[in-house]
Amino acid sequence: MKNPGKNFTLIAALTLAFASMSASLAHAEEATPAAEAKPDNEVTFNAAIVSDYRYRGVSQTRLKPAVQGGADYTNNPTGFYAGTWLSTIKWTKDAGGSGDVEWDLYAGKRGEIVKDVSYDVGGLYYFYPSNGLHPSANTFELYGQIGYGPFTVKYSQSTTNLFGTANSKNSGYLDGSANFELSEGLLLNLHIGHQNVKNVGAASYTDYKVGVTKDFGVASVALAAVYADSDFYTAMGKNLSKKALVLTVSKTF
Repeated sequence: MKNPGKNFTLIAALTLAFASMSASLAHAEEATPAAEAKPDNEVTFNAAIVSDYRYRGVSQTRLKPAVQGGADYTNNPTGFYAGTWLSTIKWTKDAGGSGDVEWDLYAGKRGEIVKDVSYDVGGLYYFYPSNGLHPSANTFELYGQIGYGPFTVKYSQSTTNLFGTANSKNSGYLDGSANFELSEGLLLNLHIGHQNVKNVGAASYTDYKVGVTKDFGVASVALAAVYADSDFYTAMGKNLSKKALVLTVSKTF
């Protein structure tokens, strides 16, 4: 769901200043103050408008725009976190049910295994109020992620039927992502993932994304080319996984 945080250190600079001239240590500290420590308990909020809500490469909004938002709590000393996120959708109605909202609830723990190698494990519940589908669209997944520098590899497995697909318990999604800083505030975003739908081979597919994200301070803007190699997911004659450019304007505060 969200991007990893950044760590900043001035230890090397302060050590060099001390070794060079101890009398100038106070001046060096004044010129380069330490990064402000994060609070033990941190709450952030996010909001976004997207031209098409693509989840694992497949449109959830019949190729139409969506409004999204959420909130996250993190206990920084332990790495435990919890959050919630919502988006407008159309797919539950297209599948013969009802409802127009996806509501996600998640919790987990993140930290560092060894220097520069991070982990993130947790659970995510996708709740579709009044979806009316049988089996229900509501889905729970467990996930685990390993990160190194700009690279992450993640695996998610459903402990329920997957988004209303009968007999699809234990479906899995394996994906890899990389985010490279091209210049200050500008990121290159790369992603590939494979969704395996248990007992429904025709619904399994691989998705791809290549994009850029620019942080303008007041908001972040992302433009990405997305595609999933499947013609299984359709609505009103539209291929929901076809190639497309997706524009996102978001803000975290």
